[in-house]
Amino acid sequence: MAGIATLAFVWLLLWSDYRADQSRNDETAFRAIFELTDHQGMIRTKRDFSGRWMLVFFGFTNCPDICPTTLSEVTTVMEGLGNDASKVQPIFISVDPERDTPLELANYVPLFNAGIIGLTGTPEQIAATSKTFPIFFERIEEATAPDGYTMAHTSHLFLFDPEAGFANSWPYG
Repeated sequence: MAGIATLAFVWLLLWSDYRADQSRNDETAFRAIFELTDHQGMIRTKRDFSGRWMLVFFGFTNCPDICPTTLSEVTTVMEGLGNDASKVQPIFISVDPERDTPLELANYVPLFNAGIIGLTGTPEQIAATSKTFPIFFERIEEATAPDGYTMAHTSHLFLFDPEAGFANSWPYG
């Protein structure tokens, strides 16, 4: 009886750990879903990157610090991957569609020399995309910023597996 009770106890402990892990995974699991215009004027969706890892960052081209710093880090990561870099597609999604046109992104993303694809869209498309990712962004009026405003936004870098499923994320820095 003591042996059966011990086995039952161990099974319950393992089962509760398994369920807790599943619960945590369910809370953080999401997929990269978007339909946006790239910096060359082409419509892009997750299907365009099927079979490749996606490294996704949300930001804006007038960002004074977080965005260029993060994209520079992405460049370093891509260089560090060597031949494996072809398995990863870095993507920069603008949260400022008013200023970040495909032409503006075409001038910005090549500065980082990492094969980054810049994506933008209408305000409605950006809002729809943001609902599929756990991100936040907001326009903040600021007289000293270009055009009188800046953007507050989530500064996480997201990694998606070759099936566009969430794999990992890292906060700024």
